[in-house]
Amino acid sequence: MEHLANTIEKLILSRINGKRVLRYALYLFLSLLAQTMLLNRFRILGVCPMVLPAAAVAVGMFEGATWGSVFGLVMGIFADMAFIENTVLFTILFPALAFVSGFISQFFINRRFFAFMGAALAALLITGLVQMLHTAATDVFSLSMVSTALLQTLWSLPLSALAYLPPARWIE
Repeated sequence: MEHLANTIEKLILSRINGKRVLRYALYLFLSLLAQTMLLNRFRILGVCPMVLPAAAVAVGMFEGATWGSVFGLVMGIFADMAFIENTVLFTILFPALAFVSGFISQFFINRRFFAFMGAALAALLITGLVQMLHTAATDVFSLSMVSTALLQTLWSLPLSALAYLPPARWIE
């Protein structure tokens, strides 16, 4: 029994690379910093780009569903603290997006740029629609919310391409 516990411990410790964890922590911190300090100022028709879902997808794609979910959870918690209008929206959404992208990239799609952009497009659209439904549930629904969610998705997509580069370079 003790041998099995030691084997499991070695397996877990070999999977956890401290340098890699620090890289992704810095990556997610810089993504959150760029989102809150820079990208919120670039508004088109009142809509600012959002790259955090693409960052969660990138970590999920390159680190797998489990570690992507862990980093997505941490980023979601900090994103909910940064955006005061949300309570637990991103804390639930980002780990789910990272898990699904990690699962899909493990079994169905490759980890190339165009597959990432497709997954990022889906994540951005889901994020926009969830934000829309959250606002509609707490306030009033309007059809202009759909166009706002689509505009946010389209405005976020070109900037989301930058989220692909750091994790793609760190893959072993």
